[in-house]
Amino acid sequence: MSHPDRFLVAGIMGWPVTHSRSPRIHNYWFTKYGLMGTYVPLAIHADGLRAALRALPALGFAGCNLTIPHKEAAFEIVDRVDPLARRIGAINCVVVASDGSLDGRNYDGFGYIHSILEAYPDWRADVGPIVVIGAGGGARAVLVSLADRGAKEIRLVNRSPERAQALAREFGVPIKALAWNDRQAALNGAAMLINTTSQGMAGQPALDLALDKLPTSALVSDIIYVPRETPLLTAARLRGNRTVNGFGMLLHQARPAFHAWFGVMPEVTADLRSMLEATI
Repeated sequence: MSHPDRFLVAGIMGWPVTHSRSPRIHNYWFTKYGLMGTYVPLAIHADGLRAALRALPALGFAGCNLTIPHKEAAFEIVDRVDPLARRIGAINCVVVASDGSLDGRNYDGFGYIHSILEAYPDWRADVGPIVVIGAGGGARAVLVSLADRGAKEIRLVNRSPERAQALAREFGVPIKALAWNDRQAALNGAAMLINTTSQGMAGQPALDLALDKLPTSALVSDIIYVPRETPLLTAARLRGNRTVNGFGMLLHQARPAFHAWFGVMPEVTADLRSMLEATI
């Protein structure tokens, strides 16, 4: 789709935000698809979020992405929230409608599922129990997307059991909350293990989870992408498990946002992946 009379603008709001790789992704696509525009980082404090979002139409923005700490707060500011984002309870994308109103959407689940399918096209969510570690915002998107893909049993484990229990009550079947002390036992017979916490991220301690009880046939996934291989993924790979890091999730969640803003559904190419991997 061409936009000959318009300079296209979108961005990402967060605090901090300069570390974000999203500008590199979207600006790569502007060049690749011959669109005249730019995608910029927007360092916005929590107390300025409402004003910043409401300024998007007047500034000519097509929309923006949202990152920490704004995904849940923005939910209450936009004019409409689509059904999937409402189920997740957070938004990571705002689209400016033709009348200047704001639509809230969440593409994190799309990004997660497509990252797994990119690595393992034969993957299915319904082949066996899935263990999810963590009950924060990342977990919410992953849990909803797994349930929508037909997962029959999701064992949710979190250091604070109350949060896991609250999510299990909110989302219902197929999610069952388990105590943190039962995290090793939860791996018995699992077909997949997913870390949605920040444990293992650069500067953070490794996830406290021994993999002895995890079948070597299980797929191990971590939504972290810095570093590209967390201690969890290293341990899993060395014992023979297939692994997927969070890099693909970052790339694929950006695709439907770009499409919603500019009418082009972009591809994740080897060149784009290589360019971004060089920054990590």
